[in-house]
Amino acid sequence: MTESQRETERKYEAPSADDTSWLPDLTGTDGIASVVDQGTADLDAVYYDTDDLRLAATSATLRRRTGGSDAGWHLKLPLSGDSREEVRAPLSEEVPDALRELTLSRTRGAALRPVVRIRSTRGVRQLVGSDGTALAELSVDAVRAESLVGTGTRAAWTEMEVELASDTDPALLDAVEKALGSHGIGRAHNPSKLARALEETEVGAPRVPDAPAEAVVPGTAGEAVLRYVDERIRALVDLDPAVRRDLPDAVHKMRTTCRRLRSVLRSYRPVLDRKVTDPVRDELKWLGTELGAERDHEVLRERLGARIEALPRELVFGATSARLQVWDVGDTSEARLRTIATLNSPRYLALLNILASLTERPPLRAKAARQPEKVMAKAILKEYGRLSDRMTHALELPPGTKRDKALHEARKAAKKTRYATEPARDALGKPAKRLGKRVKAVQQVLGDHQDSVVARDALRTVALAAHAAGEPSFTWGLLYGQEQAAADRDERELPPVWAEASRRALRKALHR
Repeated sequence: MTESQRETERKYEAPSADDTSWLPDLTGTDGIASVVDQGTADLDAVYYDTDDLRLAATSATLRRRTGGSDAGWHLKLPLSGDSREEVRAPLSEEVPDALRELTLSRTRGAALRPVVRIRSTRGVRQLVGSDGTALAELSVDAVRAESLVGTGTRAAWTEMEVELASDTDPALLDAVEKALGSHGIGRAHNPSKLARALEETEVGAPRVPDAPAEAVVPGTAGEAVLRYVDERIRALVDLDPAVRRDLPDAVHKMRTTCRRLRSVLRSYRPVLDRKVTDPVRDELKWLGTELGAERDHEVLRERLGARIEALPRELVFGATSARLQVWDVGDTSEARLRTIATLNSPRYLALLNILASLTERPPLRAKAARQPEKVMAKAILKEYGRLSDRMTHALELPPGTKRDKALHEARKAAKKTRYATEPARDALGKPAKRLGKRVKAVQQVLGDHQDSVVARDALRTVALAAHAAGEPSFTWGLLYGQEQAAADRDERELPPVWAEASRRALRKALHR
């Protein structure tokens, strides 16, 4: 069993833990009414990582800590800015399975073992507001670190950290930092105790990737594409724990990340060798498909639930909500099991290893060394050409199943075109952003249309089940009609939206 909390903190250099006369009085700083001494505590933590420090390389830490008020296993995962998420599990001798699984996207299956022991004598002070509420905690730590990987090297230092209470405005950190700075107290050079311990006990820094066979030249098309690919790979790794814990929108974000990677690896084949990247694209497609079952059902459930909720009560016949719930529970459970099985599979771990090697040893082609403007504009125009062909074909078809399928293909082409603009935004500037925005508008209309197609199919299935059980089918038919009307409306809106992203507008945007 685990629990989690968000922590927002900053670390500072501190001259001494024994004599804290250097610490300024923060009373009166941005709503701090008093500073209350909470005494001291002795903390003892053993940090775990892989042999090549894969957790540390991705700004994550895993420790087993005794002492203090929060003894147990702590997995810290990076968020934005000064924040991290801490997932906790009760004390045990071995790494808890739940936390081991949450590290898999980072360890890629490599064994975890103790690397550093850090003991701290912590003096704690609460920064309290005028209403008696704790706004933050200020702690001064006398730290002793010891390598556990053979060298036995030791190090010691003093540091201070300020951690916000859960509901405190982050602006307090800036005010406290200003007050500390006026007394010569600056930020710590290392982002965490572990980072400093690894450095000072000579365990080593996280493994630096091997230099690529062909150097990536700054300012080139290759550098721009690889930077984007690396960002998406990191995003996928970061999203894995959120998907495992079923956090809101996590599956959707991970699936979209797969699509972005697949799309860019295809669009920029002149930069990255497709003999290497096409198999990667195939595996990303597999992962996205496996995640799709849960995400598609989530979207459909929300859409149908909102439709039923919006109906006047006098138009809802039979056990409509109960029937929808029966449909939902069965499909949701199956989709969730499929997602977790996928993330625990050897195939997924193999994909993570391939992605790691893709940026460490990028398969660059000759055009990777060229200036990015022409290379990237050409790639975008090529994707746009495919989109234009699919849109023309779809709009020429009469309403019906064939047109629905053609519009869905156009939607996928719109996504590819939009994603192709994303790595080019630094090189092409506002024109690439403008085009991406126009194509996104097309994609959104096509997406709503496709959601209606899927919803109608689901409504027919549920209506048949209701009819077979002797329940009224009126409401399901009404909802089906609403979805048909929504699809018709999308088809009427599509031509003018598409005109905004016409080839003429495209060329004007890219060459402005």
